[in-house]
Amino acid sequence: MRHLRLERPLVFFDLETTGVDPARDRIVEIALLRLEPDGSRVSRTRRINPERPIPAEATAIHGITDEDVRDEPPFRRIARGLFELLEGADFAGFNVRRFDLPLLDREFRDCGCELGLERRRVVDAMTLFHRKEPRNLSAAVRFYLGREHEGAHGAEADLLAAFEVLEAQLECYPDLPRSVEGLDAWTRPSSDAVDESGKFVRRRDEVVFAFGKHQGRPVSQVAREDRGYLEWIVGSDFPEDAKRIVRQALAEPPRKSPA
Repeated sequence: MRHLRLERPLVFFDLETTGVDPARDRIVEIALLRLEPDGSRVSRTRRINPERPIPAEATAIHGITDEDVRDEPPFRRIARGLFELLEGADFAGFNVRRFDLPLLDREFRDCGCELGLERRRVVDAMTLFHRKEPRNLSAAVRFYLGREHEGAHGAEADLLAAFEVLEAQLECYPDLPRSVEGLDAWTRPSSDAVDESGKFVRRRDEVVFAFGKHQGRPVSQVAREDRGYLEWIVGSDFPEDAKRIVRQALAEPPRKSPA
């Protein structure tokens, strides 16, 4: 790499999977690019039979069907070769820290292999992107209008910027609705959302995750089993109403197991 000094190998990787839960879903395709400190590189891409049906919603995203992987090996048959390719390397990719890496680590552990993540460094381009490019009105003005947002946080300047950004978005994306009613429906969270951004939804009188590794699981259950994840949400760049839901779950006393 031209702008990154390597002291040991760095492996960029990406996964296509059966879903979005690192604790339960399986890999259907993996791509790796191993960079050596001397500048040499090796790449591998192959599909994997997850030994379970690929949900239609997953196929709609990555285009891989059950038929596409029917004759491919399961992960356990290629685990040793992949493990050797990753030996002694650090990791890099986009959103690998929160999703791809935990899922890959679990797949290896299921095969009796330990990646030893505590010894690996991780470079996540998504984290760099979010920290260097804030998702606020000033960033939208810069992206859509090609200029700096002069007078940011002044009411008049902000409303005029929002007006111009919306105009630019409608010009940029011809598939967006052209009516207020249509845009309202397009941007509104689902009817069962319990926060404005739709991070959480109500299912059978319980508030459940609508995103991330705990998608579909009740917040109260995650508060008992993975409090660290909820504490991470509270300390991260999430909307305040979503954080409020998480704080309430963290404040609830743990349920006693039945005798």
